[in-house]
Amino acid sequence: MGLKTWSAYCLLLCCFAYPARGAGIQLLETPTLAGAIWYPCPAKPQSVPLGRLAVPFTDFLEGVKDCPGTGAKLPLVVFSHGRSGWFGLHHDTAEALADAGFVVAAISHPGDNGNDSSQSETLSNWASRSVDMVHLIDFMLKDWKDRDVIDPSKIGFFGFSKGGFTGLVLAGATLDFQRTASFCKNNSPFCEQVRSGDVPNNLPRDARIRAAVIADPAPTVAFTKSTLSSIDIPMQVWRSEAGAKDRGIDPEGVARVLNALPGQPEVHVVPAGHFAFLSPCSAELATNLPRFCTDPPGFDRAAFHRDFDASVLRFFREHL
Repeated sequence: MGLKTWSAYCLLLCCFAYPARGAGIQLLETPTLAGAIWYPCPAKPQSVPLGRLAVPFTDFLEGVKDCPGTGAKLPLVVFSHGRSGWFGLHHDTAEALADAGFVVAAISHPGDNGNDSSQSETLSNWASRSVDMVHLIDFMLKDWKDRDVIDPSKIGFFGFSKGGFTGLVLAGATLDFQRTASFCKNNSPFCEQVRSGDVPNNLPRDARIRAAVIADPAPTVAFTKSTLSSIDIPMQVWRSEAGAKDRGIDPEGVARVLNALPGQPEVHVVPAGHFAFLSPCSAELATNLPRFCTDPPGFDRAAFHRDFDASVLRFFREHL
């Protein structure tokens, strides 16, 4: 996918037709992490300016900024976005979880986000993304000012697209770079590095993650039944029927990987394309970026997201 196209992808939160919820929200900004934290809050939501954390055409989220945290022993779910996305890309799901008593934390992956995609096409980013999520969990358990409300034995993961790839690695999957090299036909720096054998090793697994929701993971070429065999946590997995082949999202490849997962993951197939997992678009956004907002005839993205959020919530309640 071209960088300009993916830069447009990160704009998808500028005007949503999804109803606002009342989750508390804190902006997260450290030397290494930039994102947001959602958590239960009974107050009425308002627009929360993002300031330096804004991405193009998206400078606010809905919530209650710095609402006093309440509760104890709350489960934590960490979110990982797709390529060149950002921490608010799945805000509707984050808000639904927070309303139900979860703490949710999401970051914009350094070098692979809507403001800086300089590392999006590099092989090193395959490894650094999982490291980012380990650092996020460390922060939430050790340094977040309200860390005492979290139950460290109840941590979940949510990932879409490249974020889904990240979740599989964190859950214990390894990568078959020899297989990757056989599919890598161009002369990009990524392919040259794979063919040279200069590949990342010892990708971090995080045993603190007890359950994961994975939607349309990509790329999938490096995963095989063997490299997925070490995964031993409950998983809810989603795939779109159409994918986005012109953007490198191969539905057959996604199906192959999800079918190869060990155990008995909860599998859902959505009769739409890859971008149906993104929040519903406003009429204005649908006009300006139809590629990311157009679904098959008869598919209601808003209705789907109500069911999707409810299914994600049910899964995490059962397993956390």
